[in-house]
Amino acid sequence: MELDICFMNVHFIAIGGSAMHNLALALHNKGYKVTGSDDTIFEPSKSRLDAKGLLPEVFGWYPEKITQNLDAIVLGMHAKKDNPELLKAQELGLKIYSYPEFLYEQSKYKTRVVIGGSHGKTTITSMILHVMHYHDCDVDYMVGAQLEGFDVMVKLTEDNDFIVLEGDEYLSSPIDRRPKFHLYKPNIALLSGIAWDHINVFPTFENYVEQFSIFVDSIVSGGSISYNEEDHEVKCVVEASENTIRKLPYKTPNYSVKNGETLLETPEGDLPIAVFGKHNLNNLAGAKWICQHMGIDEDDFYEAIATFKGASKRLEKIAESKTSVAYKDFAHSPSKVEATTQAVKEQYSNRTLVACLELHTYSSLNANFLKEYKGALDAADVPVVFYSPHAVEIKKLEEVTHDQIASAFKRDDLIIYTNPDDFKDFLFSQDFNNKALLLMSSGNYGGLDFDEVKGLIE
Repeated sequence: MELDICFMNVHFIAIGGSAMHNLALALHNKGYKVTGSDDTIFEPSKSRLDAKGLLPEVFGWYPEKITQNLDAIVLGMHAKKDNPELLKAQELGLKIYSYPEFLYEQSKYKTRVVIGGSHGKTTITSMILHVMHYHDCDVDYMVGAQLEGFDVMVKLTEDNDFIVLEGDEYLSSPIDRRPKFHLYKPNIALLSGIAWDHINVFPTFENYVEQFSIFVDSIVSGGSISYNEEDHEVKCVVEASENTIRKLPYKTPNYSVKNGETLLETPEGDLPIAVFGKHNLNNLAGAKWICQHMGIDEDDFYEAIATFKGASKRLEKIAESKTSVAYKDFAHSPSKVEATTQAVKEQYSNRTLVACLELHTYSSLNANFLKEYKGALDAADVPVVFYSPHAVEIKKLEEVTHDQIASAFKRDDLIIYTNPDDFKDFLFSQDFNNKALLLMSSGNYGGLDFDEVKGLIE
């Protein structure tokens, strides 16, 4: 079934997800008739769907919505295998797509640029889109964060030649257990780094690495991969591939930090940039190569990247005074925590760094995985870990103990909190004069109000 027919009827099962609702909005903007269901929808998805008339009138699953008039079903990860609407669609023999499958169908006649890696992919994708937008080069895209200057996180058109896709290694749908980035078949690809994650799906490191080998082999013949040669696993995976593609290594460019400002070395001299940290400079190098593949020359890339302030929730400055600063970051996996902590310490080397990590994800709360965090907070002057025993209970994991966490991080001075009020009391008792505060989590520390945190700094 071709998906480039105008005004298709598409129904989303689990329309409220971050990725799903953005795809629904993109199709609506393209002129398709879009419907959807979900059992609950949170902000900002709820308001954004409502503004376009796509919010379900009532929450829940209604098999009667599934009819032969539908041209396609898009199935989200939030749905279960026994979802009543999914069962009805299967019974009727309707075409059911996972989110990445549908994106591929929408872009199979375009040049597909796919950014993969355990870390850095959102930032690199954001950098590329920022540069293209800066130079008025219109491209289709899918990115995992809200970007400044962009209304939506997914854009699909009939006319644009390029589509830039963030290549997530997580599963495609409840009935399609392939990683999303296996389905995009890139013409131009990038691989930023490999560090074990999603242990509930990929139980061994070897199994996880294998997914990236499959990704490299999925690049279309004659295509290219830009890869971070400083990452040992990436280097091994790319160089071992027998796929007939061009292999283009990149590495962290030279830079310096002076008076809290990062200066990037360029052929035209030192360039002040807003992003900082070795990992982000490495991301920048990868983004530069991809932009050059897409027709942006080096000088134009540097001009544009100087104005890039970062992706949402990625080293996002939330408050600053003359003597103190606070950042929040989505970092939760060991490699991301280590890179982010080092970046903030390097940028503010003359300040005391208070680094607070919430163990919130399935992997981070798994007792067997905790040892991966060894050294992750070494750059912090005051290392703090918060986790909720209730979250462990909800995820049906074995209880994680205070001693296991203390042992895993290998810091005798590690401060550990399990009660949100105790953590908040600690935070609000600090004198932040001449300090940098870093809050790393994909959650909110059991209900921490980040606006209140700003008051500690300002």
